[in-house]
Amino acid sequence: MSKALILMGIKHCGKTTQGRLLSKHFACPFFDTDDIIQAQTGLSPRSIYAEQGESAFVAAELAACEHLARLIAERTPAAKPHAAVIATGGGICKNSAAVAVLREIGTLVFLDAPESTAADRIVREAAVAADGTISNLPAYIAKERPQTLDDVRAIFHRFYEERTKSYADLCAVRVPMTPATPEENMQAVLRVLAARR
Repeated sequence: MSKALILMGIKHCGKTTQGRLLSKHFACPFFDTDDIIQAQTGLSPRSIYAEQGESAFVAAELAACEHLARLIAERTPAAKPHAAVIATGGGICKNSAAVAVLREIGTLVFLDAPESTAADRIVREAAVAADGTISNLPAYIAKERPQTLDDVRAIFHRFYEERTKSYADLCAVRVPMTPATPEENMQAVLRVLAARR
């Protein structure tokens, strides 16, 4: 069976964008684990985490990965260079059971984005209410209850350092994402993958 390309990395590193481009390049399906979670539960990953807690989210993420593993095993012709391209959630590095499932079906690829790129996107998407309350943040930042956007950046910095190390340790392939076009970054992914053959 051909293997999937499994894209990992911090939130806003480009997993979905690269996933779509790579799936088109390799003429294979693209899946996003967050979309699978929503389809299976009727809730967004962020809602599950906020309303039901981390353990419920981890279970939903594992179920999504197991679903993808079954789907790929059942439907993939061996002749394809890649069975599928899968974009994972930014915190999957903390879900060892889900990572183990994905490792069985594919190559783990770490899209290593600069901290400033990811932090700027998170701050740009944050909503600050008239009373100063900040919403629309990733769950791991929101649970720290930041009071300012500088707090958001400081919290993100700690997670960025921790998760970058986790992804570097987990993944077989590491590709720096630069402030280039998505197509140029895809070419960087392809070059690194070709060098591994």
